[in-house]
Amino acid sequence: MQKTSHPTLFTPLKAGKAGLAVRRGLVFLGLLVLLVVGLTLGVGQGAVQIPALEVIRSMLGLQENPIITDMRLPRVLAALLVGAALGLSGAAFQGLFRNPLADPYLMGSAAGAAFGVTLAVSLAGGLTGAFAQHAVFDFLPVSATLFGFLGAVGAVFVVLLLSGGASRTHDLILAGVVVGSVLVSLTSYLMLQDADRVRAVFAYTLGNLAFISWQGVGSLALYLLLTLPIFWLLGRTLNALNLGEETARSLGLPLGQLKLLIIGAATLLTAAAVAQVGIIGFVGLVAPHALRRLIGGDYRYLLPASALGGAVLLVFADLLARTLIRPAELPVGILTTLLGGPFFLYLLWRGRRKG
Repeated sequence: MQKTSHPTLFTPLKAGKAGLAVRRGLVFLGLLVLLVVGLTLGVGQGAVQIPALEVIRSMLGLQENPIITDMRLPRVLAALLVGAALGLSGAAFQGLFRNPLADPYLMGSAAGAAFGVTLAVSLAGGLTGAFAQHAVFDFLPVSATLFGFLGAVGAVFVVLLLSGGASRTHDLILAGVVVGSVLVSLTSYLMLQDADRVRAVFAYTLGNLAFISWQGVGSLALYLLLTLPIFWLLGRTLNALNLGEETARSLGLPLGQLKLLIIGAATLLTAAAVAQVGIIGFVGLVAPHALRRLIGGDYRYLLPASALGGAVLLVFADLLARTLIRPAELPVGILTTLLGGPFFLYLLWRGRRKG
C-alpha cells in the first residue's frame, strides 16, 4: 500500500492557486484584526484597568490620560514593533539557512547585546530602571541601549569574519554558536565582578517592555521602515535559495552579496529590538513556522505575514504577562519561552519522526 504524506511545519503548504490566494487573504485579514484587538486590550488592561471607551477617546485625542499616553501606548507599540522585527528576521534566517529551527539569535546577536549592556553597566557603575536610557559617562552621552546594539552588530561581524563570509552557510552557524558561547562567558564574568549589578542585567536578559520610551519606539520604527523595502526585494531571492544554491546560481543571482544583505538587514532589526527591550525568545521561531503552515513557503508573502504574526504574538504575550499575576507582572521573555519551548520540542519530534 502506498504511503501518503501529510503536510507538516517542515513542508510548504500545497494547494491550488485560487484557494491559496483566498487563504492568504484571510490570514492577513485575521492577523490585522487580531492586532487591532490586541492593541486595544493592551492599552486598557494592566495593574489599572481602563474602560474601552476611555481608551478609544484617548487614542482619538478627545481626552488625556497619562497612564495611556506615557506608559501603556509606547509599551504596546513597542511590542508590535519588536514582535514584527523578530518575526521578520526569523523568517529571513530560516530561508537563508534553509533550516526550520533557525531564529534571529542564531548568529550571536543576543549574546552580543547582553555583553554590550553588561559592559555599559560595568562602566557606568549601575543601570537605572534596568536597561533604561542614561549617560554612561558624564562627558559622553552614550546609552546602555547603544552598547547593546553595538554588541549585537559586533558579534555578527565577528561571526562573518570567522566563517569566511556569508557564502559559507554551515560555517556561519558553527561560528555563531562559538561566538555566542564566548560572549555568554564574558558576560557572566563581568556580572560576577559586582553582584549588586547582576539584578539589572538579569532583568535585561529576561526581556521586558516596561521601560521602553517614546524615543525607543521611534528608534524601532525607523529600523523597521529602513529594512522593510530590503526584505520586500529579497523575497524572490529566498525562494530561489530554498530550491538549492546551485539552482539560485543558475538563475544568475550573486549569492554572496545577497546573503550578506539578508544577514545585514536581519541583524540590524534583531539588534535594535534586543538593545531596546532585552532578549525575548521564540517569537522569531514560532511565528514563521505557524504561518508557513497556513500560507505556504513563498517568501514574498511569508515575510510580511511573519512580521504581522510576530507582532500579534508579542502584543498578546505582553498582555498576558501584565495580567496573569496582577498587580505584579512577569517579564515577557519568560512567558514567550514557556510558550515557545514546547513548540520547539514539537518541531524536533516531528523532524525526527519525518527523518
